[in-house]
Amino acid sequence: MKTDRRLWLKALAASPLLLALPVLAEDGGLAAIRQRGRLRIAVYNDFPPYSMKGGKGIDADLGRAIAEKLGLAPEIVGFNADEDMNDDLRNMVWKGHYLGTQPADVMLHVPVDEHLARANDKVRIFGAYHRESLALARKPERVPVLSGSAAVALEIFTREKIGVETASLADSFLLGVLNGRLRENVVHFATVGEATQAFAKGELAAVLAPRAELEAGLKGQQGYALDTPKFAELKIDGWPLGMAVKAEEKELAEAIAAALADLKRDGTVAAIFKRHGISHHPA
Repeated sequence: MKTDRRLWLKALAASPLLLALPVLAEDGGLAAIRQRGRLRIAVYNDFPPYSMKGGKGIDADLGRAIAEKLGLAPEIVGFNADEDMNDDLRNMVWKGHYLGTQPADVMLHVPVDEHLARANDKVRIFGAYHRESLALARKPERVPVLSGSAAVALEIFTREKIGVETASLADSFLLGVLNGRLRENVVHFATVGEATQAFAKGELAAVLAPRAELEAGLKGQQGYALDTPKFAELKIDGWPLGMAVKAEEKELAEAIAAALADLKRDGTVAAIFKRHGISHHPA
């Protein structure tokens, strides 16, 4: 499940996204990591196209590239999402899981957000590598290009069905907009992948979800349009993705940030997204 990301986005629905505040901390254990020769990289187990079991996906590939840039062997550590992002940061970055899983050196796919950083002073959040955004996949013959306020543009979904991932930002937004008038036509799915499958069968006129997840689920489909609608009523429609290390690991964070900057400059980051068929949007 991706409860952590969903709840984080819902909780911040009324707040602007900002860069993480710097954390004052002592230098950490980069020397010990170099002596070990491996960089432990935490990624989610079930979050295509970013990461999947078996060490596949964008985040896993980016983690490998960072480790190799640092002269270290990559060790991909897959984990299942807990109740929220705070739990994931505790389990995979600064403390470890109560079942015995040791924390990783760095965790990927962490929203670079001031509020999240304030709530988690035991971690250092940094290194934005992609800007994710909400996007709308639609059947052009059933749903026109949406423009104007949500109150006007989304009126079409009082007649047409739109799919969302359960308990997601898209779900929360559509259930609350137009005074709840869309509720009967908002169809819930466990994953964005399941929603895009129903979309392919013509069971839905549209799907609202993060762009990368939509692009992954829509591979091979034809006859659709993919838009990035802007509604004044939607306070958050995009967010930067980064990473986290323990708060005291200043030296490690700086080394990873430098490696990431090199990978951005030489085109590696963009190439990783392209290899997975996903459009890269620099943060």
